[in-house]
Amino acid sequence: MVEEEEVVEVACQRDWKEIKQDSVITILAENSPASYFIYRGRNMGFEYELLYEFSKDMNIRLQIQMVNDLDEMFERLDNCEGDIIACNLTVTESRKQHIDFSTSYLTTHEVLVQRIPHDTDTVSMLITELEELKNKKIHVWKGSSFYDNLLVINDKLDLNLSIVPMEGEVISEELIRMVAEGEIDYTVADENVAKIDLNYYDNIDIGVHMSAEQEIAFGLRQGTTTFLDTLNHWLNEKKNRSTIGEVKRKYFQRRNLTNKANDQYSSLLMDGQLSPYDDIIKTESAKIGWDWRLISAIIYQESKFETWKESWAGAYGLFQFMPATAQSYGINRNSSPEAQIAAGVKKLNKNFNQWLEEIPDSTECLKFTLANFNSGKSHIIDARALCEKHGKNPDVWEDNVNEMLLNLSKPEYYRDEVVKNGYCRGIETYEYIIEVIQRYEEYKAAYPEEGDKEGLFGFIKQTEKENTP
Repeated sequence: MVEEEEVVEVACQRDWKEIKQDSVITILAENSPASYFIYRGRNMGFEYELLYEFSKDMNIRLQIQMVNDLDEMFERLDNCEGDIIACNLTVTESRKQHIDFSTSYLTTHEVLVQRIPHDTDTVSMLITELEELKNKKIHVWKGSSFYDNLLVINDKLDLNLSIVPMEGEVISEELIRMVAEGEIDYTVADENVAKIDLNYYDNIDIGVHMSAEQEIAFGLRQGTTTFLDTLNHWLNEKKNRSTIGEVKRKYFQRRNLTNKANDQYSSLLMDGQLSPYDDIIKTESAKIGWDWRLISAIIYQESKFETWKESWAGAYGLFQFMPATAQSYGINRNSSPEAQIAAGVKKLNKNFNQWLEEIPDSTECLKFTLANFNSGKSHIIDARALCEKHGKNPDVWEDNVNEMLLNLSKPEYYRDEVVKNGYCRGIETYEYIIEVIQRYEEYKAAYPEEGDKEGLFGFIKQTEKENTP
């Protein structure tokens, strides 16, 4: 009797040869600033930008799949539904049993996130050593490694910590926001993630390490040796040429908050002007029938009238255009103020007329236009879809779309099936509109004009479509 041969299930075969033949790398990414996100219509994220540079050098394109669960990422990788995992993945011995790791391109620690006290003796009030956490309350996600590590630290140092486990899906960015805004006192996050949030909050400290150093790397399917060798060679080469260092600085180096203009609502100049560009703004605004004072309020919010201003994300100029958008309107970093203002006004008017086809109320339409200008259209579309799902009005901004935009920073919302563009830090756009409107009202009061109408946007004509450039 001949024994049947044992059937061995062979994993799918897709190495560098097959990737090059298809001319595409499929990334399995988490939706986060450290991995991949969409900002003003542009794909961004630390790991995404590294792989984008790699794909350019290899002359192949990237395809993104946003996956929320690490086990699902491993499964898709095994089934050749993806080629590489990019999710701020720490290198561990247990994970090496399932995947191969690339050369590490980043190291991190778990860090304590705390609020910087509003006090002259700030240093003495900050936690600087783990022992100083005795009897403190720390909020962390229950399903995270941070929670497990805190249990070990608490037991080892006898700190009598009150560890508050946050139920459900809670991301580090949300807990960091809660610390910054005073809702909680402490949380724990990966240092690289917390460094990105330093671009948004200037009142948090992340100086206390809560763990040993950990390496972060890309995850590849076991057996893809040629792909692994190719990627590792590129990573090592770019380390030496500082390419990786440049991307690190972009995301993890603390910068001035360029879009936070709410530190002063008044920009009124002593000589009776709002800005050095009043005449240009008046000329361009008149072409589309908009109030020049509103355009001025928008420019101040974006750049404080500083032509050289550049954000950490690469937006630049008076209107803080992203590079691709600027190119489509025929301007660049060296364009004159006249050209920048003309381009910004054209974009605002174009967006307004596009939204008017869906939202006929001029006042509401302008709010959507401002939101679109600040965050990009894709996230506004997602917020409207959530409104429809949750019984809110997708055509009304306040207490409806703006509320759902705020929710797009929460996993239970940005992972909803109706959301197509993932995570959004909606608080920026939420505050942006409030601040622009408040500043516009201030400008109207300081520079009243004949024919001013009541209401925020009474100047908007009902024949807006005639103004399309």
